Amino acid sequence: MTVSNYKKVFKQLKSKPVKMKRFLKHSSPKERSCGTSKKRCERCGRTGAQIGKYGLNLCRQCFREISTKIGFKKYS
Repeated sequence: MTVSNYKKVFKQLKSKPVKMKRFLKHSSPKERSCGTSKKRCERCGRTGAQIGKYGLNLCRQCFREISTKIGFKKYS
């Protein structure tokens, strides 16, 4: 269940408080302590292909866009 689907269910369960309580207990996404979904791009919020070296915490797409501004050079 994705986060967007998780939020959409609230509309349907507003009138049913008992089912809403049970849904929140069993179906809400858990807080992650490690893994790919824990690391997010600081610029756009993507979860995949992170560059964490030198404390960048950017996805590869954002890194390609701003790498020359930061001071990286492309050699090949």
